[in-house]
Amino acid sequence: MDDRPLELGLDTFGDISRGPDGSPQSDAQTIRNVVDQAVLADQVGLSFFGVGEHHRKDFAVTSPEIVLAAAAARTSNIHLGTAVTVLSSDDPVRVYERFATLDAVSNGRAEVILGRGSFIESFPLFGYDLADYEQLFEEKLELFSLLREEKPVTWTGRTRAGLQGADVYPKTEKGLTAWVGVGGSPESVVRAARYGYGLVLAIIGGSSARFRPYADLYRRSLQELGKPTMPISVHSPGHIAESDQQAWDEAYEGVAELNTTIGRERGWPAYNRLRFQQDVGPDGAMYIGSPETVARKIAATVRALGNTRFQLKFASGSISHDRLMSSIELYGTRVLPLVHDMLADTPARVDSTGIR
Repeated sequence: MDDRPLELGLDTFGDISRGPDGSPQSDAQTIRNVVDQAVLADQVGLSFFGVGEHHRKDFAVTSPEIVLAAAAARTSNIHLGTAVTVLSSDDPVRVYERFATLDAVSNGRAEVILGRGSFIESFPLFGYDLADYEQLFEEKLELFSLLREEKPVTWTGRTRAGLQGADVYPKTEKGLTAWVGVGGSPESVVRAARYGYGLVLAIIGGSSARFRPYADLYRRSLQELGKPTMPISVHSPGHIAESDQQAWDEAYEGVAELNTTIGRERGWPAYNRLRFQQDVGPDGAMYIGSPETVARKIAATVRALGNTRFQLKFASGSISHDRLMSSIELYGTRVLPLVHDMLADTPARVDSTGIR
């Protein structure tokens, strides 16, 4: 039985903000905005603030740990992490050192979510061969798992120089909280369980209920591997305003622009309003609407999956900073208590084999 209380958090990729006149703001201003957004998230009682890593013009943040360190200096309670750190194209030793440092400056509030990322720009940028895509992540996750024990490490692999009795500093005070972000691969779910990481399900298309088999597989794998119960989180895009119509109107342009840009690269059809309305509907992956609408959808996800954290990816495409701040405030002051009230009425009971 997982008795953890439900946490609500936020994720951002540092999507380029728009100014009051609708024009795109600079990367620098967008990054400063992200820090302000983290401060507000802390003030309204949210549990987690995640910053993604990307290396393309749509997103301003390439070094999330630095942005999170700035947020750590201005916040008190909220946990600070990534969404995700692209471990495959980074060095596990450096990643661990950076997050152990963030854990120190934040007084134990650092978390790292490791993943392969949904974009590939970092691989050629840092000199990695995409032909090694699977092996890079498997080997580096294995090494990172050894580093988490904070003992001298001896390790050999093909994608990086081996280590012989290597120790890594700084040491954390209570250990580093770590998760693996998964987009829907059973192998990735089992891998997260095998190494004893929390699981973040990135649900960016379709109904969250479709991911129930992955949640069940994760819990079953932990049990079969003799691992303790670990948390499941859900990451999905969203935006909140006073009414459904206002939220849809505020979010649509940025969502459409981003999806069309990415779709052009990946061979998808152009995004349109009909597709958007399907995505924000009960069976879609976007949590866009009034506080009541978003709360109902989050509660339904928790009942379906038994997740103990929900991470709203609150900026999807260009949208003004003031609207993002309003969305964060509504999420913390209205959605958070509504979700807790809804789940108190019909709680989901979850054990290691699934939902009862």
